[in-house]
Amino acid sequence: MALPFLPTSVIGSYAWPAWLHVALGAAQRGEFGPDDMREAQDDAVDIALRDQEDAGVDIVSDGEMRRVGFFTAAFYGFLSGLRELPPQRRVGVAGHDQRESYEAVAPITAPQGLGLLAEYEYVRTRTTRPIKMPCAGPFTLAGRIKPGSVYRTRWEIAEALVPIINTELRALAAAGCRFIQIDEPSIAVRPDAPRAFVDLFNATVAGVDARIGLHLCFGNYVGRPTARRTYRPLFPHILDVRADQFALEFANREMAEIDLWREFPNDKELAAGLVDVKNYYIETAEDVAERVRLALRYVAAEKLSIVPDCGFSQTARWAARAKLKAMVDGVRIVRHELAG
Repeated sequence: MALPFLPTSVIGSYAWPAWLHVALGAAQRGEFGPDDMREAQDDAVDIALRDQEDAGVDIVSDGEMRRVGFFTAAFYGFLSGLRELPPQRRVGVAGHDQRESYEAVAPITAPQGLGLLAEYEYVRTRTTRPIKMPCAGPFTLAGRIKPGSVYRTRWEIAEALVPIINTELRALAAAGCRFIQIDEPSIAVRPDAPRAFVDLFNATVAGVDARIGLHLCFGNYVGRPTARRTYRPLFPHILDVRADQFALEFANREMAEIDLWREFPNDKELAAGLVDVKNYYIETAEDVAERVRLALRYVAAEKLSIVPDCGFSQTARWAARAKLKAMVDGVRIVRHELAG
C-alpha cells in the first residue's frame, strides 16, 4: 500500500446515518425484504466511505454497516449450534448486561462463513483507497457464548472458533485483501492469561497472507468502557503475537501508557488512538497535533499510524465527521513540521 507519512485510518465501525436505524426497524418488523435491506446497507457503506474520503483518511473501511451491534447479525447470525438467551436486564440505563448472549447446544460451525468476503467484495468496488477489513477475534466472540454441555470453558469455545475465523481470513487474503485487523477487546478487559492469548491469536492468523493488525480496547458499548483501562498486564507477552500493528486507545486516557512503547522496545507498528470517540468534545486539529508530537517521543515516525480510540458506531454521525476531519488535519500539521 502506497501510504503517506503518519498514515491515518479508522478502527472499523462508523456512525450510522439516521435512516439506517429506521431501515433496521422496518426489517425487524418484516416490512423490508432481504433486497431492501441489502440496498440500504450498500448505500450506508457508500456514505461511510464518502465521509472518510472527504475527511482525507488514508486507509478506509466499509464502516461495518452490515454488522448490527458488532456481534449479533455480524457474526453470531452466521454460526450454527447456538441458542439465543434472554438478556439479564431489559429496562433502565443501557449497559453490557442488556446485550445478547447465547448457549452452545451443538458444536459451533459456520456453514456459510462469516460474511466478511461479501463485505470486502462490495467495498473494493466503491473506493480506490487502501482498505482495512476488521474481524472479531475468537476470545471476544466466545465471551457471549455459554459453554452449555458442549464445551467446558470460554477458552474451549474460543479454540473452536479459531478454524472458523482462520478460514474466513484466508479467504479474504486470497480475494486480495491486504490489511486485516483482529478486534480483541476482551483480552484487554480480561488480561489474566496473556501467554495463552498469544497462542490463540497466532493460531487464528496462521497462514493468512496479509498485513495483520490487532485492536485492543476496553469496550465501547453506548460509549462506555467495561474494564480497568490498562494495557500493562499484557506486556511483554502480547508482543509475541504475529501481528504487524497494534491499535490501542490513548486519547480518552489522556495519553496514559504511551510510554510502554519505550519500556518494552519492539518492532511492531503502533496505530495510536488519538481521538476520543467516547467524548462529545470535538478535538481541534492542534489538539490532535499535540498528541501526535507526544506519541513521536516514544514511537518511531515510520512505525506510527493515527486512528480514533475505537470505532464510531456509538457516536453520532455529525460528531464522527468532525472528529475525523480534526484527526486528519492535525496529522497534516505534524507532517508539515517533520518535512521542515
